[in-house]
Order: sequence, then structure tokens, then C-alpha cells
Amino acid sequence: MTMMDAIRSSSTMIFSLIVISSTIFAVSANSGVFSVKYRYAGRERSLSDLKAHDDRRQLRILAGVDLPLGGSGRPDGVGLYYAKIGIGTPPKDYYVQVDTGSDIMWVNCIQCKDCPRTSTLGMDLTLYDIKDSITGKLVPCDHEFCYEISEVPLNGCIANKSCTYLEIYGDGSSTAGYFVEDVVQYDRVSGDLQTTSANESVIFGCGARQSGDLGSTNEEALDGILGLGKSNSSMISQLASTGKVKKIFAHCLDGINGGGIFAIGHVVQPTVNMTPLIPNEPHYNVNMSAVQVGGDFLHLPTGVFEAGDRKGAIIDSGTTLAYLPEVVYDPLISKIFSQQPDLKVHTVHDEYTCFHYSGSVDEGFPNVTFHFENSVVLKVHPHEYLFPFEGLWCIGWQNSGMQSRDRRNMTLLGDLVLSNKLVLYDLERQAIGWTEYNCSSSIKVQDERTGTVHLVGSHSIPSACSLNAQWSIILLLISTLLHILVY
Repeated sequence: MTMMDAIRSSSTMIFSLIVISSTIFAVSANSGVFSVKYRYAGRERSLSDLKAHDDRRQLRILAGVDLPLGGSGRPDGVGLYYAKIGIGTPPKDYYVQVDTGSDIMWVNCIQCKDCPRTSTLGMDLTLYDIKDSITGKLVPCDHEFCYEISEVPLNGCIANKSCTYLEIYGDGSSTAGYFVEDVVQYDRVSGDLQTTSANESVIFGCGARQSGDLGSTNEEALDGILGLGKSNSSMISQLASTGKVKKIFAHCLDGINGGGIFAIGHVVQPTVNMTPLIPNEPHYNVNMSAVQVGGDFLHLPTGVFEAGDRKGAIIDSGTTLAYLPEVVYDPLISKIFSQQPDLKVHTVHDEYTCFHYSGSVDEGFPNVTFHFENSVVLKVHPHEYLFPFEGLWCIGWQNSGMQSRDRRNMTLLGDLVLSNKLVLYDLERQAIGWTEYNCSSSIKVQDERTGTVHLVGSHSIPSACSLNAQWSIILLLISTLLHILVY
């Protein structure tokens, strides 16, 4: 073999290696979903970070859509998941928080002066520029979507005037801008663990001004938010209105291995017992009837879960912990610790109940079971409501009676209790349900047009540091092969 032949051969091998490595390490573009990653995967977070996030957080091919989920559902990391989506023609990548507690989708815009430009989360941030997309267009203020968002006629709406928005969050941060319409790419389920690329025009916010935690001082920034709430303005509702998908989605947060499953469509396996959503509530509220600790039911006041105008319990994958009214929290904690009377319990960061324990928490502490309408139960194991922190075990239940006025005595169940469970949101039937499940496995989603059933598997977006490490190995291998072939 001549040196030129060796170089040609090595070039072919390099190309093959790149193709293979891309196949192994790239997130599939054929999965009917958006790739989703946990914001703080692999990073140690302080308890203050965890609580601070929750403070901010609360304020005709009918096939499935596969949204690959990444990250970790562990409560000692801030429970925030994000997806990588394509927007525009030609498409550009954007990283947006997956949020079941809000409705509109928005990304930072090119005009924004206070938007973050960099992120420590390992991705390149992108500012949306409507001029870079041949399919992008402004949404005028007389558009039906604009009227639905504002719910009242807009004063001063004239021809060609943009439809504007303003979102203010519980911590005082805000996003303001205007609505645009452009193509959003997603992956449609086309076979077992297979997808084909699809796209649809979606109306979303173009963030022109950010403040607080959404502004330029946020080191752990994202490009925006992907709203999956109940209203007609959410992305799931917009996709369903085209007849492309059913208004049904499910997520399964893998609290053991990280990653998980996020799919849009009719889930036929596993089977899930459903409880009705409370009507006329902005969030996913359900009727809770009782709390059980081990084999004993807590004696609670009548109507405790109907405090004020917040009825029932809110199911919210964007919140990390679980928040309970004081009249539920106090007897719950007392009952849990009654089985370990010799524990020395102390408070960390003025709000977390922690203790030393060397045995198995699942053997030493009771399960906590929530009961809902239609005999639906949600069982939370000790290893799910207790989490390790600096040599201690800390309890993830929080007293919502100690929260601010807007959140006082609400019942809100977040990632703490939703991890390792398939949670199904059926807006067609106005119901929600869940079942314990191995979130690193797969589920079955039905194609409504053909009746065929396809597997949708778990996913995880590699972090930037892991991708760099993987490519370093590949480049080292290529260099070694070149050395062998040439010399």
C-alpha cells in the first residue's frame, strides 16, 4: 500500500468514524419529540438553589410525538428540564424549559438588550431573528390568538401593529415582547423506537425585554420556555388544533438513571388510572381526598385541600419539591418520624429538616400515599421523599403555610413525587393519571389513524462536557489510526 493509498483509506475510515460517532452521540432527529435535558444534570446544587427555583417556579396523521427527556429527577438537584427544538427556515436550535405550569412558548429575540448571551449549562444560546427565517411572520394585534391571550379587545389596535405580551413571575422577574409565527420542528413517531421529522407553524413569544432571573445576569440561562399548559395558546393545544396530534401527553422522569420519556399522543401501555381535572382552574388541579402514612390515615380537617380559591392539588413537573398546607405538613412529619424516635433532627438553611441515618431509608421509614378521586393513589417511597445532602438525609416535603401570601397553604406536587412514574395528561377527557414505571424503558403510543402501536423509548441529551469528552476520544482514535496507516 502506498502512502497515498493509506491516506485515502484513512480518510474513508475517518469519514466512517464521524458518521458512526454522529449516530452514537447525536440526539436523533427522527423521534417525534423534542430532546429534553435536566438543567443541572451532574452538578451539585445547594439547598438554597433548590428552594429558590421553586419560588420562581410557582408564581391528519394522528400519530404520537416523542420528546426525548434528559436530566435527573433527584430532589437534591433543581428540577428543571429543557428541550432542544428547531425553529425557523432554515432551522436553528433553541433550548427551552419544558413547563406544564405555563401556557405560551417564548424565546429570546435579537432586539433584546438585557437577554443572557452565555450559559454555564453547556450550550450556545441563540437569539431569534425573524429576518433569518423565510417562514417567520409577525402576529398582528387583531389576530384571534392575540384576542385569546388578552381576553379583552386591545385598545389602540391598528393595522400592522404587533400583538404584545408581558409575563410576570413570582420572584418579580418578567419577560415582555411580541408574538411571531414560525415553523417549529418536532419528531413524529413512525415505528418502534423510530421517528420521522415533522414541523408545524406555531405562534410563540419573541422576548424583547427580560428582567430578574430571566435577564443577562442569570448564569444558568436558557433560550426560553416551552409551555405545555391547559390553555389554547399552549404548544400542545396549537399542535392538536391542526389535527396532527391528540391533546394528550405523558412524561416519565427517571430519578435513578436520569433522562426519561416525554411523548405526545395516546399512550396505551402502561395502563393508567385516571382522576378528573378540576374544571375552570388554570393549572392541572385534581381532587385529593386523604393522606396515608404507612398503614395509617392522617386525621385532617374537612375541606383542607380546598383552601381559598385554590381547589385540589396542583400537579406540576416544573416544581422540584412537594408543598403541603400546614395542617397536613405537621402531622405528616410527626407520623414519619414517630417510627424513628431517637433521631436527632435539625434544620438546615432555616427550612430543611435533616438528620443522620446509616440504615436503609426504605426499611426505616414509611411510604406516603396520597388518595384522589376515582380511587387513584400516588405512592411515594422513602427514597423519593428523602434525599442525601452533605452526609445527611433531608426531607423533601415543604410547609406551604410558611410560603408567601400568594402560595400560602396550597397543595403542589412536583418532581419529588412524580419521578419514576408515568404521568399522563389527557386534555381530551380532562383527566390526569399516573402509575409507577421504569422510566428508562419504553411506552407504547397508538397511531390514531392506522391503529398501529409503536414503542417510544427513553432519552437523554448528552451534556456539552460529555460530548466534548466523547469527541476527544474519537479524535484520539482517528489520530492513532492515521499514525498507524501512514507510518
